[in-house]
Amino acid sequence: MRAMQNFQPRHFAIVPAAGNGSRMAASRPKQYLPLLGKPLIFHSLAVLCAAPAIDKVFVVLSVDDAEWRRHDWSSLGPKLVPLFCGGATRADSVLAGLRAAAHEVEPSDWVLVHDAARPCLAPWHIEKLIRELARDEVGGLLAVPVADTLKRAGEHRQVLATVPRENLWQAQTPQMFRHVMLRRALEAATHVTDEASAIEAAGLHPRLVEGDATNLKVTYPLDLHLAEWILTNREG
Repeated sequence: MRAMQNFQPRHFAIVPAAGNGSRMAASRPKQYLPLLGKPLIFHSLAVLCAAPAIDKVFVVLSVDDAEWRRHDWSSLGPKLVPLFCGGATRADSVLAGLRAAAHEVEPSDWVLVHDAARPCLAPWHIEKLIRELARDEVGGLLAVPVADTLKRAGEHRQVLATVPRENLWQAQTPQMFRHVMLRRALEAATHVTDEASAIEAAGLHPRLVEGDATNLKVTYPLDLHLAEWILTNREG
């Protein structure tokens, strides 16, 4: 444990990667699909491992993940720590990662949780998130304001209503919260789809930090082509 008089919160990353990506209709979990000659997950792990503010990057894998060992991750350096303790859901995997990392992470250290399927994470996304949340009591997440008109559909896809888009945001990752706060929130709310939802269920209000549309999540086959274009054409 660090001496309290010298305490400065550190930053750790957790990347849950125990899912199988069924909507991609691929022969392997989507985090291992090839993207510019590397596994899809490699790109975001590389950015996280290169971030000066992040001390370690824990990638949470399925207990029986055999694909991870087929790839060379050595170029990412000593920050990368694989944990073979993933669960059935994202929340299960993040919680397992928080528990496994507890011997290295102080309760008040920050944890950035990032989707394994967001390969277009950029250094400035991490820098902005950490900078804007540095003094926040709760934490928050990258997000983008909803620009499209939203429709609520019925059982047979007829439009039931147009949903006002004012004050609506599309959640992204990383999502950044204190270790102890996030662990307790996930222990109490296990059926959430992201970390911010668990924090909200605890009665707290995460801050939205505006990101951009290039930080896309690969969900469908076309998204792989979009991610390739972004990574190839990104400047700066």
